[in-house]
Amino acid sequence: MTDTHTDAAAESPGVPILVTERLMIRPLRPDDLDDCHRLYREISWDDTSLPEAENRARRASWIDWSIANYRELERLHQPPLGDRAIADRASGRLIGLIGLVPCLAPFGQLPSQGAAEHARARFELGLFWAISPARQGQGLASEAARALVDHMFKVRRVERLIATTDYDNPASMAVMRRLGMTLERNPFPDPFYLQVVGRLNAEDWA
Repeated sequence: MTDTHTDAAAESPGVPILVTERLMIRPLRPDDLDDCHRLYREISWDDTSLPEAENRARRASWIDWSIANYRELERLHQPPLGDRAIADRASGRLIGLIGLVPCLAPFGQLPSQGAAEHARARFELGLFWAISPARQGQGLASEAARALVDHMFKVRRVERLIATTDYDNPASMAVMRRLGMTLERNPFPDPFYLQVVGRLNAEDWA
């Protein structure tokens, strides 16, 4: 496992900086705007129907909201959901995003959960990541994800984490497997966003 430690002196409320061999997983900052805007464009997360200036303005608004989110969730004693920067440790530059999201979906559709087509939705704690295409293929997504998973299991003491992806995203599934997740395919076409689910329990984390 990657050696991970926290930088308590530099952390934001509720969001410690996690330091690995090559990376820092840290709160977003206003000066991440250029790199974040570029990342969204490179991985096709921006809205192509909008002019670039509007997409950039939306990224700036989102970064401002993310920073406020760290503070307000801590004040409310809520879990640290939301996005964090994956930064290159040598340069400090943002090269990706990772975070925790509440996933509301009919997980009872999965074979291990009963394969009920009309299962009701329930919440799970979801893990997600995205890496700049120029830095993909170097194991950075796995390194960042391991650091955040380790923190959530050992410090926050959550019971389970999940991740979701599309049927045609083998790279994402490979990261899930490297984390030790158990993967399942949803046999039903709806909802379209619940295709492949990876599940990892704290008791199975080394």
